Amino acid sequence: MTQEEAHLLLEARGLAGIVPAATLSGVRTHARVDALPAHGRFPLVLLSPGFSMPRSTLTTLANDLASRGYVVAAVDHAHESVGTSFPGGRVLTCLACERVTTDGERAQVVMNRARDLSFVIDQLSTLRAPSGALHGQRSLPYARMVDTRRIAVAGHSIGGAAAAAVMLLDERVRAGVNLDGNFFVPFTETGLEGRPFMMMGASSTHSPGSPGSDWLDVWTRLDGWKRWLTVAGAEHFAFTDLPVLAHRLGLSDPAAPLSGERSWQLTRDYTAAFLDTHLRGLARPLLDGPSADRPEVEFPQA
Repeated sequence: MTQEEAHLLLEARGLAGIVPAATLSGVRTHARVDALPAHGRFPLVLLSPGFSMPRSTLTTLANDLASRGYVVAAVDHAHESVGTSFPGGRVLTCLACERVTTDGERAQVVMNRARDLSFVIDQLSTLRAPSGALHGQRSLPYARMVDTRRIAVAGHSIGGAAAAAVMLLDERVRAGVNLDGNFFVPFTETGLEGRPFMMMGASSTHSPGSPGSDWLDVWTRLDGWKRWLTVAGAEHFAFTDLPVLAHRLGLSDPAAPLSGERSWQLTRDYTAAFLDTHLRGLARPLLDGPSADRPEVEFPQA
């Protein structure tokens, strides 16, 4: 993150006077700037963050998937993040945060994001870009890495809803993951035309009987391979970097009994197992049902 992005995120989370922006922007990851692309063609995974959250809040998931042999693109959606720095120093803030208040408006956000994601797929899979695309680049060095027959989208919160919505719009997306988000956009009777989808959320808010959740209705309309997982002790941001960073900073959330490290491990393991199964054809028994070594995870609709 840039220091300005870090400042805006801390301010939004009520931590501006507690954690210095330089501390957050200086967090080291396993990523490297300007790393050379690997040779070969790989499945592509797009990551869409929660509403108001920057793409950087899904860094641990992006790093892990890249280490497993996926091309990963984390997407910031313009004016939906508390702070996104563009080349040249321009910073966009979350104008939508002040304007989106109803489920109908959230549904519009979901569909806008779906179009964003489809556009990003276009850009990342086009060998010769039109003039002006991606800051004027005429050739896209990563396009040759992308296997366009193996594309998935995963997202947190409203980003998870966008993962389903882009599958409704773009048949190139073969699989999707929703991490703890309501869908807002109603599914048609045809569902996702047999394509696989996984829903993983906090048991307190996304179990079959949870009030306010639309997962049960969506579940009945999913017509392909599907999984519904709930995590005991998790809260909404447990599927992002925020609990991991909070733990490293010595901050605790009494409302979230599941540790940041544990929530990250579960998010990583099940997301990777799903993508390995459906984009790489690998057997992952983890998705077959409950595991003794992961007692927090239940399969309420198994």
